[in-house]
Amino acid sequence: MALLAEYTVTAEPDRCLVEVYDSDAYLQDSAALAASREQVVAGNGYHLYLHSLQPAIAVDVIIRIWDEPQTPPAHCEGSTLVVVESTTACLVINQLTFGPAGTMELPRPGVYEGIAWWTGRHATLDYYNHTLLELAEHPDPEVLGHAWRNNPTPERYVLDLHHAREATPDGEDEA
Repeated sequence: MALLAEYTVTAEPDRCLVEVYDSDAYLQDSAALAASREQVVAGNGYHLYLHSLQPAIAVDVIIRIWDEPQTPPAHCEGSTLVVVESTTACLVINQLTFGPAGTMELPRPGVYEGIAWWTGRHATLDYYNHTLLELAEHPDPEVLGHAWRNNPTPERYVLDLHHAREATPDGEDEA
């Protein structure tokens, strides 16, 4: 199995969310958004929502394109199957308020299937809550910024994808 492409970006989970979508297919989906609260990562085929447990500490989003399907590592906290269609071969990693954190050029357009897995969600939430409690006792804005930038257990979301098929042309249903 060969790794064909990899992209890593840090994004702030504004309102506890980071989005991944094709650059031409930005379609919000309230059902997928709601599902992400239960599943951690959910989507509608064109748009993925990654749901963090905290809204302020930046998370790592890693997208890897493989030549064949992957399985999640044993050390991950959880995983789910995902599909994202990209007709432009460009994925946007978006922060709700701050806009795009970055873009990834895919090897080619098409439907990518795979697994999303994550680590550090609960540890980051614990760190977030602990930091807020400390700051309530000793307020210092400089300490807050430093704390957010120095999370000891980074929160990471990994999308291990492979090209499954060509994209379905607009207006055509898959047979």
